[in-house]
Parts: sequence; C-alpha cells; structure tokens
Amino acid sequence: MTKKHAYITTAIPYVNGQPHIGHALDYLLADVWARYQRQQGKEVRFQAGVDEHGNKIAAKAAEQGLAPQAYVDGVHENFKQLLSGLNISATDFIRTTNPGHKAAVQYIWQKLVEGGYIYKNSYEGWYCQGCEAFVTDKEATENNGVCPDHQTPYQRLSEENYYFKTSAFSDKIRAALESGKMKIIPKSRQKEFLELIKDGLQDVSVSRPVKSLSWGVPVPGDDTQVMYVWIDALSNYLTVLGYPGNPDWQNYWPADVQVIGKDILRFHAGIWPAMLMALDLPLPKALLVHGFVTTNGAKMSKSLGNGVGPVDILPHYGIDAFRYYFLRYIPTQEDGDFTWEKFETAYNGELGNDLGNLVQRVAKMVLSYQAGVIGDAPQSEHDMGPYRTAMESLEFNRALDEAWEVVRSLNRYIDQVEPWQVAKRRESDPEAESHLAEILAHSAGVLLQIADMLTPFLPQTANYIRQLFASGVVPSDIQPLFPKVYLHTQDPRTTKTT
Repeated sequence: MTKKHAYITTAIPYVNGQPHIGHALDYLLADVWARYQRQQGKEVRFQAGVDEHGNKIAAKAAEQGLAPQAYVDGVHENFKQLLSGLNISATDFIRTTNPGHKAAVQYIWQKLVEGGYIYKNSYEGWYCQGCEAFVTDKEATENNGVCPDHQTPYQRLSEENYYFKTSAFSDKIRAALESGKMKIIPKSRQKEFLELIKDGLQDVSVSRPVKSLSWGVPVPGDDTQVMYVWIDALSNYLTVLGYPGNPDWQNYWPADVQVIGKDILRFHAGIWPAMLMALDLPLPKALLVHGFVTTNGAKMSKSLGNGVGPVDILPHYGIDAFRYYFLRYIPTQEDGDFTWEKFETAYNGELGNDLGNLVQRVAKMVLSYQAGVIGDAPQSEHDMGPYRTAMESLEFNRALDEAWEVVRSLNRYIDQVEPWQVAKRRESDPEAESHLAEILAHSAGVLLQIADMLTPFLPQTANYIRQLFASGVVPSDIQPLFPKVYLHTQDPRTTKTT
C-alpha cells in the first residue's frame, strides 16, 4: 500500500544572524521535494523553523538592550520573510521557545533519564561558542587551538554537566547505515561519516550549569542546569508534529527526508539517531546533505566582502530566477559556485531565451493564426523516466537538466517545422490548416508537460504557462517571462531592466 503521508525537514538556524544563501538552499531543496510529493498525491508536512536558545542569542539580545525573548520575538521574522520571499511551501514553522516545544523536550529528557541514557559527569576541555560544541584535545591541537569555521580560539572549560550516552548506539547506527535502513545522501558523505565513527561515538554534553548557560530549557528536576543545544534543537523535528501528545505525529514520522548542510552532518547522523533509538522511535529514511556555495571559487565571508544573500538577488531578478540558478547550478549533493556573470548568463540565455521566448512565440502564434483557440491533436509525451529517476534519487539539478532538454527540444521542433511558413500556405494548400493546428496543439501540449516538470522548481512560471494553455484558449494579454537584464557591475542595485 502506497504511503499517503510524507514529511520533510530543514535544519533550524540560530536567529542571531541574517538569513543567508545556505538557509535558502535548505529551504529550496526541501520545497522541491515537497511540491513533487504533492504532485504524486501525498499529504505533505514540511517543517522549517529557528533555534532561539543559547548564549549567542542571549549575547545578541544584551547588545541591543533587550530580554532574550523580546529579541527572538522580533528577529525570527527574518526567516519567515525568507520563506515567503522564496515562495517556500512549508506547512510548519517551529520556534524552540514555543511552550509546547519546551514541554515536549522536557518529556523527552525524562524518557532518556528513565532509559538510563543520561548521567552527570565533570568535564574539562575545549569548547567553541560559535559552534555550540565541545571538541576533543586532538581536534583542538589539529586546529592550532582555533575553530576553523569561526576563526576564534577555543575556550577551556571545567564544569559539571549531564551527558547523553551516544556511545551506546555506535554499532546500531553503523548497522542502520550499512543496511540502508537510514541513508546518508550522497554516498560519499555516508562513507565519510562511517569513517568518522569507526572508533565509536563519544558521549555528548546535553546540559550546562545555569551560570554558564542561562537562556534555554530548564533540566527537569535540577534547577542548576539548563539543556544544551542537542536535545532541545534536534527534538524539533518531532515536536513540530505534535509529539508526544498529538497522535497525528505518527502519520508523518519517520521523516522521509531531512535536509542539512554538510557542516552539521555528524550531529544529525550521530546524536539524532542515538536519541531516536533511545526513545524507541524509527530513524529518518534519508539525510540529504548539500554542500556550500562559493563565489568565484572562494568561500563567502564578511571579512572578504564577497557575500551574496537572497536580498541581493530577489528584488532585481525575481523569485523563480533565484530558484532556477540555485537549484540547477548548485549541484544538489555537492558544493557549487555563484558569480553574477554566471547568474546573468543563465537568466538571459536559459530563462529569457530558451523558455520565455518559447512560451511567448507559441502563445502569439495561437493568437495570430487561430484566434487564440488551441486545436485538438494527438499529444506526444517526452520520456519522463530520466526526470523521475533524478527526482527520486534527490538529484534535483539533474531533473532540471531533463526539463530543459524538453524546452530545447520544443524550440528545435518549432524551428524545423516553421509554423509561420505553414500558415502562409493555408490559402493554397487545404491540408495546411489542419497541419498548423496540429503543430500548435502539440507545442501547447509539450509546454503543459514542461509546466508539470517545472512545478517543483519554478512554481510561478509553471502556473503562468498553465494559465496560458490549459484552458484551450490563450488569453490576449501575454506578459513576457524573464525580461532581459543587463548587468553593468557586480552590484545588482545598479542593474537595468529593458
């Protein structure tokens, strides 16, 4: 029996910074999958949200003279706006300060205590506040005492914390991955993670003293300790569904796909499955791990001034142009590169010429030659097998390649059959009328198939194509898709549209 429900998640970012390209990539990949599943008739839950606890949040709030709750009540809206700005079809938005989430997390903590998986112990070692993570002496030495991601020195801490027995699940997690019960996609990331845990997982600190961490979920039964990151944050994938109180969560868990960046793989492939096993809950079916976006081959950074954010692109090129570039030119399962030159070339050449002109020329010919009425003709269909294979294997850039092959194929077809020449022969050739109707009906039918293929990727564009051709009568007010853009400098605010 085919599963009726489907569930996909995205990582929840801290709210102490502005949304960036990495967050957008999480949302876009999940949105493509969610929209595709809806096309297959599934009832989809699609989670997004924010992590609002921790010292970094409290520090940002203090900088602005605000209480932490007041601070997060304001800044979480930045992430909601990004979801809206990218036309993301998320069904759920979770905040870790939600009372329901906090209560569920405390329930989970108590279940882990009852199972014997949480214990108290003293810790002395290295800690990175930016990562909200402890590191081993070996890692600290290898990195010369400096976090490679944040370029800040590790702090030496000595404190008493509660620990979660992640080490108890090393063999079970390894077996789940090797058997395919849980997959890490791509396989190269799975291989990398299995190598990381070849000597077993280490127990992790899941609390900190109130004097070290005051902004978080209190540990049940111990008012001297506050929950630290993992049990709080990772649990959101369950609590957003209503776990444990609302039985509907069972319709959606386990998640079909959990979308994460490669920098947080070890937490989602190690700590998270260990938590689920300790709770006697099923593991997610797949972790889809995407790479980083560089610009001109270099890592984006504030110090280099080469960062590109959604706000730099969306107002000037629109939602579907943004979605197109980052879903096709940033490989789903690998790192990818952004430059303004590549973006403009894709926009003008592929979106403007290949697709936009194609839609406009077919619509105009139907209006000019047939008063807007699309005739009846047998509809041929492009082989959808490669497209579906790419979608099912979570290689969305390849699926878009397949869609574009149909776009280019239709352009070639029109150039070969020259409907404008067929239209000229109508007065002298009695068969020309039906031939022309067949050409244009075929072209409209293929465009509707293209719209179906583009629905997960470019939903606004797909809807517009359907509005033009699905009713059988083309409306007279045709608007151009993707007007040509001339990029005069690398600052998009100086671009001109013609």
